[in-house]
Amino acid sequence: MSRMSYALATLWYERQRFFPGVLAVAFSALLIALQCGLLLGLFSITSIPIDMSKADIWVGHPEVPSVDLGRPIPEPWLAYLAGPEIERIEPYMEGFAYWSKPTGGMELCIVIGSRLQEDSLGALKQLTPTHRALMAEPGTVVVDESEFDRLGISKIGDTAEIIGRRVRVMGTVSGLKSLAGPYVFCSLDTARMLLRPPPNQVTFLLAKCYDSADAPKVVERLRNYPRKLSAFTADDFSFRSRWHWLTKTKAGVALSLAAFLGLLVGTVVTYQTLKSATLASLKEFAVLRALGIPRWRMAMAVLAQSFWVGAAGIVFAIPSVFLIARLGAEIGAKIILPWWLILASVIITMLMALLSGLLALRSLRQIEPVSLLR
Repeated sequence: MSRMSYALATLWYERQRFFPGVLAVAFSALLIALQCGLLLGLFSITSIPIDMSKADIWVGHPEVPSVDLGRPIPEPWLAYLAGPEIERIEPYMEGFAYWSKPTGGMELCIVIGSRLQEDSLGALKQLTPTHRALMAEPGTVVVDESEFDRLGISKIGDTAEIIGRRVRVMGTVSGLKSLAGPYVFCSLDTARMLLRPPPNQVTFLLAKCYDSADAPKVVERLRNYPRKLSAFTADDFSFRSRWHWLTKTKAGVALSLAAFLGLLVGTVVTYQTLKSATLASLKEFAVLRALGIPRWRMAMAVLAQSFWVGAAGIVFAIPSVFLIARLGAEIGAKIILPWWLILASVIITMLMALLSGLLALRSLRQIEPVSLLR
């Protein structure tokens, strides 16, 4: 019988003994995947204005850290973006403001102003032609339907004030909930009225290339003006915005620590399970040793057991991860599970299981054939 089949037979006939280890591995894989997926989902919210727009290139103030922390730049700098690769260019407004609730109190919000044409680069994909037609009226805004409580409103048509300027909610979207403050979508003119930038100043300049593959080349050309502006491809600026919030809030550290603790617990429980199983099988191993089986063969059997414990735990964990992610989506928790995250969770979990097996090998030192005569 091969080492692998011997390990599988042992696991099957003593499955009650190994089951806690399988559960510990499953818990570790589950926690790692969900914590990291929750982290990705949480900070993907910060880059919604970039990810849901049509722009290939974003140009802002030098060293702008994220999309929600832009500073005014001259609108005439649109000329810097002109080139044979560029299809169209447009201004974009975004900034923090205070929303005065009709019910009393204030809420920090993020005002986003863009052009409203069908081919607008800054208008998010969720804004329908109906939304854009309604937003064309000065002082009208659209908000996410989940933000009503935060904004102190109850229905479409309610009014409020932003920095002393009256606004009316004329429509809602879904799936655009913000991390820092509710998004308030409006026309470029309304955004200028609410944010009150200096004359001829905007927050960002957006550009669309005829071929999106040309965007990095255009960005490289624009970086010849580092003291005037910062230029990014949409993907780079999206990552920059997420990374800024990740490092600023330290939420990544907290979630990573929780995932590490889950991994540590899984390692300890799996080690104890394998150690107990090895100690309980000392007589069987002593018989094998008396028959001339070398210790390394028995060590490989223990490592094979740890491998199959890890594999069984992952088989339990992966479907549970996707199930919990779906349930989380139903209650508004965004959990992103890309293939590389699942693969990384599997690899880390398997390494944890094999490490537990290596630690359990110390029990084999007690194996001596003479123990059979006692």
